[in-house]
Amino acid sequence: MTQADFTSDSRAKLLKNMSLRYGFASCRISKAEFLSSEAPRLEQWLKDGQHGKMAYMENYFDKRLDPRLLVDGARSLVTLVFHYQSTEIKNEPDNFKISKYAYGEDYHQVLKEKLKALLEEFQSAIGEVEGRVFVDSAPVLEKAWAAKNGTGWVGKHTNIIHPKMGSFYFLCEMILSVDLQPDGPIADHCGTCTRCIDACPTEAIIAPFQLDGSKCISYLTIELKEAIPTDFQGKMDNWIFGCDVCQDVCPWNKKFSLTTDEPRFFPSPELVEFTRADWLELTGEVFSRLFSKSPVKRTKFKGLTRNIGFAAKKNELQ
Repeated sequence: MTQADFTSDSRAKLLKNMSLRYGFASCRISKAEFLSSEAPRLEQWLKDGQHGKMAYMENYFDKRLDPRLLVDGARSLVTLVFHYQSTEIKNEPDNFKISKYAYGEDYHQVLKEKLKALLEEFQSAIGEVEGRVFVDSAPVLEKAWAAKNGTGWVGKHTNIIHPKMGSFYFLCEMILSVDLQPDGPIADHCGTCTRCIDACPTEAIIAPFQLDGSKCISYLTIELKEAIPTDFQGKMDNWIFGCDVCQDVCPWNKKFSLTTDEPRFFPSPELVEFTRADWLELTGEVFSRLFSKSPVKRTKFKGLTRNIGFAAKKNELQ
């Protein structure tokens, strides 16, 4: 069959059905076009320095706003959702913590493998189509697109919330040179709730829907390569890689968040049983063994031990 045998609606339905076989929980579609409403917001966010030391956010400004500059002839942008939360993770109050997504294998590799296979199957089914897949690895404003196509709405913590799945999932994209019937946005259901704002240990959510990335614990423990500013001493809440506080307190996650079926996102038994003492005594050898396939390797041993040392000092201040 060729593209002429399909309508934009039938192509969209085909891709959505295919995506389910690869474990994606949602597949929503946007028309590939310039994000005119996002341009001034992104420009102001950068101007205010809320990206901290993430200088790469200043690059490719035009490409972040227009997917047609990433794929020649782009007609559609597809947002896909994949769950990562595991029931095996323990939450002991005094232990050091890493974000839920970091317990398993690196999502970049796992999801890119699935997306490439999905794209190839789709191409085989409808005929020649140009496309690229993205897993947090290119200048794509994934949350803006997810809100535009109704994957969820932007919560006050700036994460995407789905009314039946919460927010503990990865967002990834496909940009395709074929027309697919687009989906529309859904309503914001945060209401008057401010739990995420109230709970943020470093007050990084400076107003509803406004995140100062330079204050976010995820930024401080992952993106920031130099010393963590002493202003945050005693405020890390034991987080040493990423942070889940704003999502943990969200009522939509408490009621609706789902767990993953992907074995590669299950945590290793050794990591689940890691104690505070184990973290404080972490060696390079153990780091390499535990995190060789994990997102945590991004910090390197030096960065993770910096985070552990910084978070551990909270007890000295109390």
